[in-house]
Amino acid sequence: MPHGKPAGIRCVQLTVDNFCAIFGDPRRPAVCVSLQPEPVMCGRDRQHAMAWLTALEAATAGD
Repeated sequence: MPHGKPAGIRCVQLTVDNFCAIFGDPRRPAVCVSLQPEPVMCGRDRQHAMAWLTALEAATAGD
């Protein structure tokens, strides 16, 4: 996504299994490289993880 990924928009690099298609690739955005998953982020299930990521996107979205 050459101009960044807007909050709430699915990343074009996610596979159907929700894996990053460019993981380990130098083209991977710095923000993705710096995001380090922790138990609090992932929670008990996918629903918890998605809610956490949605809140993070909302908190860091530009105007």
